[in-house]
Amino acid sequence: MTTLSINGESHTVDAPPDMPLLWVLRDLVGLTGTKFGCGIAQCGACTVHLDGQAVRSCVLPVAAVGTRKVTTIEAVSTTPAGKKVQDAWVALDVVQCGYCQSGQVMSAASLIASNPNPSDADIDAAMTGNICRCGTYNRIRAAVKHAAKGA
Repeated sequence: MTTLSINGESHTVDAPPDMPLLWVLRDLVGLTGTKFGCGIAQCGACTVHLDGQAVRSCVLPVAAVGTRKVTTIEAVSTTPAGKKVQDAWVALDVVQCGYCQSGQVMSAASLIASNPNPSDADIDAAMTGNICRCGTYNRIRAAVKHAAKGA
């Protein structure tokens, strides 16, 4: 049994230590906002926060989480940066199909929390590896900048 702090709540799960956090969140805890994309940490759909840092949950064994706090897309708006990012996403109508957007929002919120005034290079670095098949990259960049103005 493993006890995790997820979105401010304690969850005890019966998971093997090598089970990826993604599957713990989706299958054992029932938080399905975090998406499976590639399974090799290359697409970003599975991005969550560990103590505020964006990480890929599809390759992170649950045993590696330890006592760090997990935040998923379901609770990112409870953080100041997450709220600004989600508001910017809505204001600029970023979403097209939406599948990748939870990972995009999580990466952007981590960036805004650590760097409230990111340059284009900072945005590029933070969002690298978040793939959008619909090609909404221009709207994503604009939304990150919009969120930063509200920071």
